[in-house]
Amino acid sequence: MGVISKLKGELVDIIEWFDDTRTTLAWRFPRYNNEIKNGAQLIVREGQQAVFVYRGQLADTFGPGNYELTTENLPIMSTIQGWKHGFKSPFRSEVYFINTRPVTELRWGTPNPITIRDPDFKMVQVRANGMCVVRVADPGIFLREVIGTDSNVNIDEISELLRRIIAQAFSDMILQTGVGVIDLQGKVGELSQKLKAFVQERVDDEYGLGIEDILLNVSLPEEVTAAMTRGVARGVEEQGFLNQVNDMQRYQQGKLGEAMVAGASNPGGSSVGDFLGAGMGMALGQQMGMGGAVAGAPQAAPAPAAAPPPLPTATQYHVEQNGQAGGPFTAAQLQQFIAAGSVTRQTLVWSANMAGWTAAGSVAELAALFPAVPPPLPPQAPPAPPA
Repeated sequence: MGVISKLKGELVDIIEWFDDTRTTLAWRFPRYNNEIKNGAQLIVREGQQAVFVYRGQLADTFGPGNYELTTENLPIMSTIQGWKHGFKSPFRSEVYFINTRPVTELRWGTPNPITIRDPDFKMVQVRANGMCVVRVADPGIFLREVIGTDSNVNIDEISELLRRIIAQAFSDMILQTGVGVIDLQGKVGELSQKLKAFVQERVDDEYGLGIEDILLNVSLPEEVTAAMTRGVARGVEEQGFLNQVNDMQRYQQGKLGEAMVAGASNPGGSSVGDFLGAGMGMALGQQMGMGGAVAGAPQAAPAPAAAPPPLPTATQYHVEQNGQAGGPFTAAQLQQFIAAGSVTRQTLVWSANMAGWTAAGSVAELAALFPAVPPPLPPQAPPAPPA
């Protein structure tokens, strides 16, 4: 029994692969003359596939599991080697283990800037870089097109190939989609998915690879980034100016309401005061209707009559603010802007009776609204020489 047990032990054969690198894509099982014994045990772990190759021809493929190699589970190998009377032992065959888990350690970037056409900045050169998650999707294609006769294939061996493919796919995607420079950084997520599809089309059938994900980062020239920053700052300033105008309108509505309440609480008022109070009430109602109805109150039909135009004697001025004309505003409204500091003596203004834009401090009607500036002190006489 001891001799028989020893002979049986010599016939036991285990084919398996322990991978702890996380970057190896394929590994060939080492065996002298590639001989495999009858009844050998094949162990394929999760995230692996075992591929049998006989004289360069792809044969049987096994997914995760534990197999005893017999004629029944090697149908293609049996046909290729012509086993007419069952499994012959030993038989020759190369066994490749393919790593089907995603590999995340692949960085990419455009070696040269990509020139794109933009409606605002004309021709702009941009760069892109990021990370790519790749895995072996079709072991057969990968074996024929990438592995060849190598005994070990690492991610570094195909990194340069994938970087060139991704960079070219990014250039083609930008030209096809026509995305402008301003939208590039705002649509990074959407563009990443499109780039993934572009790359997948070029590596699927040709190399048997699958692109799990692509992270994209776009770098713009410094002058374009600075111009975009100035545009955002200008928008903030313009919004601040509009907020000041709205605050002025709300202030006038409040003062009009106070005057109406004061007139209504004076029972001894004259007929002229009653007329003014009624006029104030109508004006306040029109302004409140323009600003919005009170929550919960029934909505009244808008009055068909429009508000009367300003008196002919009240000159209205347009004001320059950040390169744009605002207004028109009356002198009373400009006085509020002067008090708030948003209009200075150097601020350009224009009205219908003026030939061109003029500094506010040079307009007689507006100059009186600015606080008086004291004249320079008179020169002091030099002290008398000592007697």
